[in-house]
Amino acid sequence: MKEFLADGPCAPAGFHQWFEAARRTIYTRVERIPLASVQGWDCAPGSPALTHRSGRFFSVEGLRTHISGHAIPRWDQPIINQPETGILGILVKWVDGVLYCLVQAKAEPGNINGLQLSPTVQATRSNFTGVHRGKPVPYLTYFRDAAAHRVIADVRQSEQASWFLRKRNRNMIVEVGEDIEAAAGFRWLSLAEVRGLLRIDDLVGMDLRSVLACMPVGGERHVTRPGPARGPTTTGEILRWITAARSRVEVRTERVPLAELGGWRREPGAIVHESGRFFDVIGVRVKASGREVGEWAQPMIAAHGTGIVAFLTARIDGEPHVLVHQRTEPGFVDAVELGPTVQCTERNYDVLPAHARPLFLDEVLTAEPDRILFDVTLSDEGGRLFHTRSRHLLVETDERPDHPDYRWMRPAQLSELLRHSHYVNMQARSLLACLHALHAPAVPAPAPEQGVERT
Repeated sequence: MKEFLADGPCAPAGFHQWFEAARRTIYTRVERIPLASVQGWDCAPGSPALTHRSGRFFSVEGLRTHISGHAIPRWDQPIINQPETGILGILVKWVDGVLYCLVQAKAEPGNINGLQLSPTVQATRSNFTGVHRGKPVPYLTYFRDAAAHRVIADVRQSEQASWFLRKRNRNMIVEVGEDIEAAAGFRWLSLAEVRGLLRIDDLVGMDLRSVLACMPVGGERHVTRPGPARGPTTTGEILRWITAARSRVEVRTERVPLAELGGWRREPGAIVHESGRFFDVIGVRVKASGREVGEWAQPMIAAHGTGIVAFLTARIDGEPHVLVHQRTEPGFVDAVELGPTVQCTERNYDVLPAHARPLFLDEVLTAEPDRILFDVTLSDEGGRLFHTRSRHLLVETDERPDHPDYRWMRPAQLSELLRHSHYVNMQARSLLACLHALHAPAVPAPAPEQGVERT
């Protein structure tokens, strides 16, 4: 291991050379096709849901949602139903006091640039149990038989609950003592380097960001002195605040056939909203290299517009804090999770009531440059979502808002909650990974390489 690291492959130039070389052998070529032409799936116009003929993988179903007290109390939408729990796992190793992570260059059909960095293991249950009849998942045994190693994190976390119905993945960090060779397409990088790469658009994938956010940090038991209204508080008070919200908010969902969704229509190539906003359900045909399976077809969700996820940040009693929001989404397991200060796609509000516009959105969008601590556009999950991205922002503020659905928290408190399931949503975890990257050394972006396909 020391010999492997000593010759400099983890230096920025070495990383980019490796990553660009990986593009030549690990890639996806994606063609959009009509839903009815998605081979292996029942996607006929009259089908109540889009389902795989094996009965596995996932389905796209119709969902009707009612949320008490919500700005939009009732709506219909398609949603991805994938009840199985996948594994997102990072192998880590200490070398001379530096923590290294084994990451992989992985091509997903929905990635806007084809190849991105993923955890050591990123696999659904259907994949790692061989339903796809493809090659086995490398390094999987370290996570399925983790008792022989030191487990740093092991917790089930929600996926993007506006698009996934009660979807959960097991987020794991496993420390190994022995030297483990990086297979083709894999790379040992220091934790600081991985965090530095977060400053490059569409490079560090969403699943890797999710697991990075679960990396423990110190200071979990620190108690902040009382501050302004809705201000700093103990972790115990935060838990009571969440529990009260979960007891107060009523969320009712019911499955309905896709053809009966109000405001949605089936066109020859896709399922679309009549406003032209929100997202489409499309079909794709994929040819891939460097994956367990070389060719397949599937439905995907393609969002309209780039999302915005942002934390307002402030120093309170000399410590950094972020403003979290109690969010209610139809796909949550337990009604409410903590999300960013702002989480939305702005253009969708052109067709929604004015009172539905998110609080603090305008403050984030009009922030002076010197208040913007972090600003990068990162891809969402690329296995089910097609070219779907969100702008990640950390914005300083002098304001101390007083609203019952918002609360200031220290990043260490969010990290403490991430030791447990279903308290911090995917978008907040992604931003927390960016927050940890603030003090990591920036890694220069690679120069565009001519002749490399970026599907």
